[in-house]
Amino acid sequence: QVQLVESGGGLVQAGGSLRLSCAASGIIVSINAMGWYRQAPGKQRELVATIGSGGSTNYGDSVKGRFTISRDNAKKMVYLQMNSLKPEDTAVYYCKSGVGVLAKWGQGTQVTVSS
Repeated sequence: QVQLVESGGGLVQAGGSLRLSCAASGIIVSINAMGWYRQAPGKQRELVATIGSGGSTNYGDSVKGRFTISRDNAKKMVYLQMNSLKPEDTAVYYCKSGVGVLAKWGQGTQVTVSS
């Protein structure tokens, strides 16, 4: 029932920007914790950003000041605005809903940042 579909990935030059979108179905975005994670080849999956049901946000240290997570509850969308992109941001980005055993994941969208 829960489905998360990411979009907005692509190829961008260092210093550029991208906005990722996550379309959610089967959940109420406003009362679910939502997040973005990423995984580069040969690397562990890492936290990028989360937003709680109360609107609080949390960011990985490597993206603080550059990325912003937001949501549109009515549209059931979650966004990740990525600015000042660096080559080390290259990864597959995944949308996540819920926590623990209730967590659900999207299929991922590729972000490639060229130097």
